[in-house]
Amino acid sequence: MRVVPAICALWTLLAGTAMSQPLVLTLEKTISLAADSSLEAFRNKNLFLSGYWEFRSYKAERLPSLTLNLTPVEYYRDITKRYDSDKDIDEYRKQQSFYAGGNLQIKQNFDLLGGSFYVNSNLGYMRYFGTNTYNQYTSVPISIGYTQNLIGYNPFRWERKIEPLKYERAKRELLYNIENVSENATNYFFALAMAQVEYDMAKENVATTDTLYRTGEERHKIAAISQADLLTLRLDAINARNTLRNADIELERAMFSLASFLNFDKNTEIRLRLPSRPHGLDINVEEALALARDNNPKFMEIRQNILEAEQQVDKTRKEALFNASINASIGFNQVSSKFKDVYRDPLQRDLVSTSLSIPLIDWGVRRGKHNMAKSNLNVARISARQTELSLEEDVVMTVSDFNVRQDLISSAEEALDIAIMAYNETKQRFMIGKADINSLTLSLNRQQEAQRNYITALQNYWLSYYKIRKLTLHDFETGVSLANEFDYEHGL
Repeated sequence: MRVVPAICALWTLLAGTAMSQPLVLTLEKTISLAADSSLEAFRNKNLFLSGYWEFRSYKAERLPSLTLNLTPVEYYRDITKRYDSDKDIDEYRKQQSFYAGGNLQIKQNFDLLGGSFYVNSNLGYMRYFGTNTYNQYTSVPISIGYTQNLIGYNPFRWERKIEPLKYERAKRELLYNIENVSENATNYFFALAMAQVEYDMAKENVATTDTLYRTGEERHKIAAISQADLLTLRLDAINARNTLRNADIELERAMFSLASFLNFDKNTEIRLRLPSRPHGLDINVEEALALARDNNPKFMEIRQNILEAEQQVDKTRKEALFNASINASIGFNQVSSKFKDVYRDPLQRDLVSTSLSIPLIDWGVRRGKHNMAKSNLNVARISARQTELSLEEDVVMTVSDFNVRQDLISSAEEALDIAIMAYNETKQRFMIGKADINSLTLSLNRQQEAQRNYITALQNYWLSYYKIRKLTLHDFETGVSLANEFDYEHGL
């Protein structure tokens, strides 16, 4: 980028404000600090951690689980009804017992079929009190089994589709929010830059109007200018001081806002260095659209919503049918009055059970739920298409704006160059009496407007740049996906 002396002078004014030990910030440094220190960044990281641990929990559920269930003490005393076969009557008897036991289970979910394998080992002790007091030990050294819904809904299969997508969405939402923080930081940065420019222009204007007023007094003495022109110069000097006071207030306010956003001390003095811009960065619209479809968390949310709606359709459809399940296991067990015999010569223990649940009359409840789920799926698909169109339009417009902004910076830079030279020339001509006060005022206004336009052009360029990064989660300068970069940095 061509840097003319006027632009160098403007940057020097921005970076040279007289402050005691100021914090010097570039746009890149401001964005980096915002990503690390701002309250918004802290919130974004914790939102991601929530999604991260949810995904870790899902992965953990795919691994074998080991559970120990204990009943250390169970004491029971009651009066219960019993049948006396000798007397052929029912009678109430006292009953008193003590129980302690434990169960150790290994369980593994089988995603493909939606069932679970398990391995059990049990040990129990029971003591009966009363007329015939006795002890009993019971054990299941090992039992291996499998339980499965034969026709019903399989949640594991849907979790395998949805949970990884939810995690990828959480990761990309973090990156999306980081880029959103970059946009906000850019706004705060250039708000302070504009306030600094306004303050510097106001400060320079005070010095200039004072000089012009003193020159006007000398020229008025020799009748070179009228009394009305002299009063105009005096009014300009007064207005310039008032403008400087207002600019000072706005500068403090903008500095306070940036410091607060970065989570710094509110009295931090900040000095800015204006950014340059990348050279020849031309972004293709179709490439940006393809990247947005792959990376943007909004598109992932669309896919997740459709999958979850399809999940509900599948669930309600199968729940409307009859349910059948099977539970089968094989193992060993033993019972003894002595602990040393409870694991001796165990007997084979087999279990096979099936169950059916057949809805006969439910007054259309299951069918209604299924029809509602299908309607929700249709709504999700229509909403998804509307959101896709809106996002695609946003990408196209942002990329088009960005490509235009590059030319606007060059034009604004050239306009500022010309405006400064024109003002200096008009000022010299006024000093020697060859230009009137109106020409000088008009030239000054044009110079100041050109300075504002240049800052605004820079701001719009960088806002468009970071918005494109946010929409596509792609760094077009390096050609690297932000998601891949995130995975590499965090070892994922």
